[in-house]
Amino acid sequence: MTSVKIPADEAEARAIQDELRHQVVLTEPGPPPGHGFVTGVDVAYDDARDLVAAAAVVLDAGTLEVVEQATAVGHVSFPYVPGLLAFRELPTVLAALDALKTGPGLVVCDGYGLAHPRGFGLACHLGVVTGLPAIGVAKNPFTFTYEEPGARRGDNTALLAADGTEVGRALRTQDGIKPVYVSVGHRVSLDNACAHALALSPRFRIPETTRHADSLCRKALREAS
Repeated sequence: MTSVKIPADEAEARAIQDELRHQVVLTEPGPPPGHGFVTGVDVAYDDARDLVAAAAVVLDAGTLEVVEQATAVGHVSFPYVPGLLAFRELPTVLAALDALKTGPGLVVCDGYGLAHPRGFGLACHLGVVTGLPAIGVAKNPFTFTYEEPGARRGDNTALLAADGTEVGRALRTQDGIKPVYVSVGHRVSLDNACAHALALSPRFRIPETTRHADSLCRKALREAS
């Protein structure tokens, strides 16, 4: 079973991020869109019960049909700290991934990779600890600047860090609809990450991987005793 160290405090969490950040691989293109499997992961919280539910849903990348799905429910193991959310989510996400019998292929996180205040979002952290290619496709902008992309599907603009480095792209997945925010996690190029995000979003703004995983983790949380 893949595991992740739970830090004792914020300082240790940042030290772990600093250590793992150097293991992110940015030199591989990643699997081609439309081939093999692609897996969406997402989490839902029940603050009253201190629970987090995670879902992992494997899709056929060519047909976007569900191949397999798994869930895991656990107690929140780290407090809410902006920039350190992976430590709250990863243990349960990894448990859901480990429950799959199907190799996940590319993993799509509902969140960020390099487009993160410390350059090491959930998609990076998950990719490094599992060795899997991973990308982040987020619904909302975070700590970067960008120009609004054109109105047509596929139009995109750079997400820029404070130093001007491109850390992702704002990508229009549907004509005239708010963009999503794509960033590399591990073992995938940014061009390929955007191509995957488009291929996974034939009808809606949000990738099918995230749509399925979001629905499933919410269901798992409702059913948790």
